Amino acid sequence: MHSARSPRRSTSRRAMLRGTGLALAGAALPAFTRPSSAAGVTLKVLVNTPHLPIYTTYLAPAWNQATGGVLEASAVDYTRLTDRIIDDVHSGAAEFDLFDYYYYGLGAIAHAGALVDLTHWTASRTSLHTRDFLPSTYDAYTQYRGRRYGLPYDGDQQLIFYNSELLDAYGLQPPTTWDAYDAVARRITQKGGGDHYGAVVQGQPDPMVLGCAFINRLNGYGGDLVDGHGRPTLTTPAAVAAARHLVDIAPYALPTPTETGFDTATSAFLAGRVALIENWTGIARRADDPSLSKIAGKWGVTSLPLGGGNRKRRTPLNGGYGLGVSAASQHRAAALTYLEWATSRTHMLLQTTQPNSAIDPNRSSVLHSPTYAGSTPDAYPLIRAGLDATPLVWPKGPADPDNLRHLVEQLALAVDGRQSPLTALRTAQAAWRS
Repeated sequence: MHSARSPRRSTSRRAMLRGTGLALAGAALPAFTRPSSAAGVTLKVLVNTPHLPIYTTYLAPAWNQATGGVLEASAVDYTRLTDRIIDDVHSGAAEFDLFDYYYYGLGAIAHAGALVDLTHWTASRTSLHTRDFLPSTYDAYTQYRGRRYGLPYDGDQQLIFYNSELLDAYGLQPPTTWDAYDAVARRITQKGGGDHYGAVVQGQPDPMVLGCAFINRLNGYGGDLVDGHGRPTLTTPAAVAAARHLVDIAPYALPTPTETGFDTATSAFLAGRVALIENWTGIARRADDPSLSKIAGKWGVTSLPLGGGNRKRRTPLNGGYGLGVSAASQHRAAALTYLEWATSRTHMLLQTTQPNSAIDPNRSSVLHSPTYAGSTPDAYPLIRAGLDATPLVWPKGPADPDNLRHLVEQLALAVDGRQSPLTALRTAQAAWRS
């Protein structure tokens, strides 16, 4: 287990990037042969909301400078991303040329015929340098039933971030087990008088919110969502322990867990109101920015806890994105050119080191770059260890977005005290479709 506390630093990330020659304001972009397929073409991309800033501040102007083409990005809330992609193609609207998709929705999107099959293109185009894509995410994010439908874009994982000032005030250490997590949360909440809480449980009933919270615990207790044949394993001892933990921790978490989503949880942590949060690694950049955070220099990061008798550490691939071409695009050649450009070594390194970036590495060369390591030094060893390892991959069949939605709806009822954890899991197991 690695635990890092963020020291008070006087050197900003932007200054550090200037020192490496990668500050982007006014920087010269890498040489790129201007393709005739992109010049004068307007490409439209549908993205998840947290990705929109990287498009507007970096990708759109850089693409225009490199190719003469125009890039327009539209954002949709994470709760509607997969459905919106399918609807754009099936409705005949055909508004978008490219889609930024959650990998767990890939089966549903591909089954609906909404993405171009890129199997031959990726296999034959040596300039993609596909061997450089992280083995932990390449197939997980882009392959369905032996066919490839995109390229990996954002290598998401979650860690435990903690407020070191609050832990120090109560003489507590960062937790390495879920039992220790409980003890920290209980102590701080009971002593905090409503000003501080020991933990925040992101319990909004959406797969990307409560689903992540459950899977973090399921993984920690040594469980899986499905077995090797794709059959649900939601009533195993590990799954029951994970669901019970969510129920038991709720009274000591920021009120009210089932109404708490990503934005509310992140804001509470950055405001210094919460001691422990499970979050994506991009929060490290925000936590260290005094203009965004009241805990700059007063936070740390550690691995997700283990539980029960489990001693095997894996990284659950919570979230994670591929980038693919819409089957309805009228600008397929330009869209493919953009796909290669945006996921290239050079531009992924620049995207992952942007201030307040929500983009994580997709390539080994980016993950192991000293420049990337320097952009997020406290979290870097954990990020590298997680993405270099063999992860827990979410199921991604056509029915799995609905399976996961049903699971979190049942778990939310348990967290609210309206049914037992075992009843929630049994109901979700019975409704699971392959």
